Amino acid sequence: MFGYGSLMWRPGFAFVERQRAVLHGRRRAFCIYSVHHRGAPEAPGLVLGLAPGGSVRGAAFRVAASDWPSTYAYLLEREQPTETYVEAWTQVRLADRRRERALVFVSDMRHPQWAGTLDLDSQARLIAGSEGLSGRNIDYLRDLVMHLREEQVADRTMEVLLAKVEALEMAAGTAGAGVRTATAPLRP
Repeated sequence: MFGYGSLMWRPGFAFVERQRAVLHGRRRAFCIYSVHHRGAPEAPGLVLGLAPGGSVRGAAFRVAASDWPSTYAYLLEREQPTETYVEAWTQVRLADRRRERALVFVSDMRHPQWAGTLDLDSQARLIAGSEGLSGRNIDYLRDLVMHLREEQVADRTMEVLLAKVEALEMAAGTAGAGVRTATAPLRP
């Protein structure tokens, strides 16, 4: 299993091996509209996904064959509540230079919640002030950046995005208030 977000530091399943890994052909991006957990239908936020292009550093987990059925069921429940991701088996390069096939959940570009390839300013406007059932969108982004730093995963795009969102919230005087600075409707 390959994780690029919270699965890296909170997998929620037993594993026999964990290594840093790189997936080529996809990049970490806030490319999925969130209309429940980090936003609302009338004011969506954004959540993390894997968009086409580039590469992403994350973690690969080897799961014991006996644990795989329950792990797979857990992963489907965790990663597919709104079916905004699709399963893919792909090659990852492990830190020890081996190449292994791994399950990864990539963003479904045909799903109505696919936000596409928004530029960082557009992403920042959507994230700033957004809030949903799981809390403020900026807190989700801050948590991601903090954990990536702890994992020693350099992701300049996420760092720049966080700086842009923080600047928007400070400018609006909403650092703790969660006031929306921009909205974007979901695509039909």
